[in-house]
Amino acid sequence: MECVVQGIIETLHVEALEILLQGLCGVKKERLRIHELCLKSSPNLGAVPSELRILCDLEQPEPTWTVRHVGGSMRGAGAEQISVLVRPMVESKASKNVLRFFYALGYKLDHELLRVGFAFHFQRSVQITVTVSSVNKMLKLHATDEAVPLTPGMQLVEVTAPATSENYNEVVAAVTSFCEHLAPLLHLSKPGISTGVVPTAAAAAASLMSDGGGTTL
Repeated sequence: MECVVQGIIETLHVEALEILLQGLCGVKKERLRIHELCLKSSPNLGAVPSELRILCDLEQPEPTWTVRHVGGSMRGAGAEQISVLVRPMVESKASKNVLRFFYALGYKLDHELLRVGFAFHFQRSVQITVTVSSVNKMLKLHATDEAVPLTPGMQLVEVTAPATSENYNEVVAAVTSFCEHLAPLLHLSKPGISTGVVPTAAAAAASLMSDGGGTTL
């Protein structure tokens, strides 16, 4: 399973966010260029619709493929009281024939996206990944070179951390604590809950750009 929060930031403040993340994480960023294909099952595969995502990492010398399935979010009184989404997630490496394989099973392409940006992977009390990316849509099938931004001038920020049913409370606390350091620039919340941009972002970005970043945690 995984714990996840998302937020948005104006592109003009992304450089300041990168400086802040560099100081907080203490590791180098990794470039991100992911072609994401969302597949949905056809009715003959069962009464309950199934959705999965095929991720192609275009940043590698030889593109690598991953199959990712995300389940429904944790429910109940405890889930409502935390600001982090907890959900089951299964991820597996695959070969370049993975798309053809799922088409043969009866899955159909629902939509595809291109995510371009950067990521930080670091160890705090738990393993945390922060991605900052522009989300782009394809005007033609698989035409990643012709992708255009879905939300021009805005980028998606996502903080994720792997968890288990035994330690998710610890992971939620670590993610929540980390996100507090980003609060001057953006607000992070459960996916699907839009909170918009932070009014203090411009001033916080200007301060970060002038002093060069923060302190490594």
